[in-house]
Amino acid sequence: MSRKPEGLDLAGLLDVIEAEMKDAHERLQWAMNHCLAQIGIDHPGHRARAVAIGERLEVLKDYPTSPGCTSPYAPVWIEEMVRRSG
Repeated sequence: MSRKPEGLDLAGLLDVIEAEMKDAHERLQWAMNHCLAQIGIDHPGHRARAVAIGERLEVLKDYPTSPGCTSPYAPVWIEEMVRRSG
């Protein structure tokens, strides 16, 4: 996705994630969360919305994370990866 975003409807993907991720089956929820984070990390124009969706849905917010590892909670993940790249 991040290598060739041309033609992808990122706003549409965010719409689907926002509407369906909270109640999705665990494996789909993980995939949607990953997509949400990648959009937020790789596309600054969509970053604020991706973070807001993550904060509102709170998917994986309380997921146990080992010291030194980045949380899979999208707002934290996005913030950390953007910080590392800057």
